[in-house]
Amino acid sequence: MKNIFLAFFLLSMGLHAQSGKHEKIKALKTAYITSELELSTAEAEKFWPVYNDFDNKLHDIRKAERREIFEKFKAGIDNLTDEEANALIDKAYQLEATSLQLREDLTKNLRKIISPKKIIKLRKVEEDFKKKLLDRYRNHKKSNK
Repeated sequence: MKNIFLAFFLLSMGLHAQSGKHEKIKALKTAYITSELELSTAEAEKFWPVYNDFDNKLHDIRKAERREIFEKFKAGIDNLTDEEANALIDKAYQLEATSLQLREDLTKNLRKIISPKKIIKLRKVEEDFKKKLLDRYRNHKKSNK
């Protein structure tokens, strides 16, 4: 799971540098999730505003994580004081707790829109999409060498 997160993080950093790529990925993700969850038109109309709000907030947390935690790693972990290291640990847990709260809020809101089975399936579909995206990125990278 951590390897997938790290790979997705690195991929997202590179993709955010390129304009239009983020929107293209978002459109592919929307189509993929809609198809895999077999959302009806009525479900999709209610689902996407809730999910997009969650996704945007999660994106902001990831940006904060990159800015507030991973940027510190560039200077070198060995150069951190114990105070700085403890602050990073605390910040990482705070961001993780916020992410978990967002996921709980998403689930609570989606229970009014889609079935519990689709809510469970959503998590798997999200992970599958990330894997496909990473595979596509790796294959593209290999073909450009």
